[in-house]
Amino acid sequence: MSSPHVEAHLFAAARAAAGTPVLTVPSGTLAEVLNSLIALAPDLAEVLPRCSYLVDGLSVRAAEMHTPVAAGSRIDVLPPFAGG
Repeated sequence: MSSPHVEAHLFAAARAAAGTPVLTVPSGTLAEVLNSLIALAPDLAEVLPRCSYLVDGLSVRAAEMHTPVAAGSRIDVLPPFAGG
């Protein structure tokens, strides 16, 4: 049986804002998961609106915030990257 939580793996500016590479929060819709992340690390509120998200390796667009994120899933939080 899966945990009723999801792991959010944070990269670049999101990791810096949270002060950690991984946060564990309750499952729910992507919007609910993101709100839970902000509750744990309030500085993420400035970063998350610019991020892209992968849920179990699949891209989820900002318009799909109602997408359910199942317990045991992995979310990758990817801020815009610069450089080349």
